[in-house]
Amino acid sequence: MDKKSQTDTLSNSTENSIGRRDFFRKTAALAGTAIAGTSLLSSNAMANEHAGGEGDKAILGQPEWATKWGDPVTKNLYGMPSKYEHNVTRRYTKLLASGNFRASIAVTPIQESMGIITPNGLFFSRSHGGVAHIDPNEHRLMITGLVEKPLVLTMEELKRYPSVTRTHFIECPANGGQEWRGPQYNSVQFSKGFMSCAEWTGVYIKDILKDLGVKPEALWMLAEGGDSSKMGRTIPMEKVLDDAMIVWGQNGEALRPEQGYPIRLLVPGWEGNLCVKWLRRLDFASEPWYCKEETSKYTVLKPDGHIMQHTYANEVNSTVTSPSPEIDWSNLKDGDIVEIEGLAWSGMGTITGVDISFDGGKNYVEAQLKGLVLPKCWTRFSYIHTYKKGEELLLTSRAMDDAGYIQPTIDQELTKVGVEAVYHRNAVETWKVEKDGKVTHVQIRSDLTRDANGNVVIEKGEA
Repeated sequence: MDKKSQTDTLSNSTENSIGRRDFFRKTAALAGTAIAGTSLLSSNAMANEHAGGEGDKAILGQPEWATKWGDPVTKNLYGMPSKYEHNVTRRYTKLLASGNFRASIAVTPIQESMGIITPNGLFFSRSHGGVAHIDPNEHRLMITGLVEKPLVLTMEELKRYPSVTRTHFIECPANGGQEWRGPQYNSVQFSKGFMSCAEWTGVYIKDILKDLGVKPEALWMLAEGGDSSKMGRTIPMEKVLDDAMIVWGQNGEALRPEQGYPIRLLVPGWEGNLCVKWLRRLDFASEPWYCKEETSKYTVLKPDGHIMQHTYANEVNSTVTSPSPEIDWSNLKDGDIVEIEGLAWSGMGTITGVDISFDGGKNYVEAQLKGLVLPKCWTRFSYIHTYKKGEELLLTSRAMDDAGYIQPTIDQELTKVGVEAVYHRNAVETWKVEKDGKVTHVQIRSDLTRDANGNVVIEKGEA
């Protein structure tokens, strides 16, 4: 067997060493060139030059917070946001209140959302009789009706069942409902903020029913809340035995009072009103209860005057959150690279794709799905765009899910439902980016009229 000489070995080693040094030297030179050529640093250098060469005081000076002690770790033992984030809050309006703010909603600033998890302090809050404050030691969950072994559970007993943790959105079925006739709010928070997404911890109801035994004739479950409104909703057994949960944890901590502490129902993907808060009773029967909230409300009025009941799943939907009226492009310069971001979701399953249109839906390009893509959960999407100053855009998003549904146009939805509905609006949404970069909420629609039977029809086929 031939062996390399010592000279050959030393020669190769020296060449490798020189090669590595040369590689790092060239890499450093290229990196320096790349950094010097970036638009951000170039613009900063130009700004400093125009400012008389004084430089950026935020860099050259010592800020106040760097010259004194910070707070001790014993302050704010329950952490609080920075005071500079004071504008990032839930918001409310009298137009969404039923005479007072106890039967009302405070909506999530989805334009400020990062990732797919909504912080507990920003999760949208909807109540029908105000927020109840319940002592968990005195709270009970009663399970009755068509079960073999009815029982009453304390919170301690309930938590003995094997727990699961799942990430799902909750959406009020009225999300976007004020937009049926036309844009009402020049705001993504008020037009689409009736929803949030969280990590939930609790127990599947089907696991509890394994102990109790469900009678064959049990086809429906009533969920009743323990607050002053005694919210009651009916849920079919197929969903109960699929993924319905009783939850006590949200994003790693106990539910907050406005989210139903100590326990609430979670019906993944289905309308938020079904996710009864301050849960106190589950009852099983052979027929639905037709409670007040599923007869006088949470039904869909059709153009012919008939009502659709039991429309549970929130359909595939999406919205662009940046840019939006709250986060516009007025500070961008011509040629700037900017990321278009938004959220997509479906109560039918998992988001499979999102398209972006710059002309109000005539033409679409494919956006990128970012991060985790989970069933019945927010999915974040993104598209990198080169901004052209002075160009008007009609920015529209369109989502698809693995159940085969595609987000409809406004015309397509109105021909089915009309303009008198309140709930389950999932037509595409459009932001107009003005020439100055400001953003306005608009709708792209054909001319609509009604036929002899009162049905909405499209007179012109083009948007």
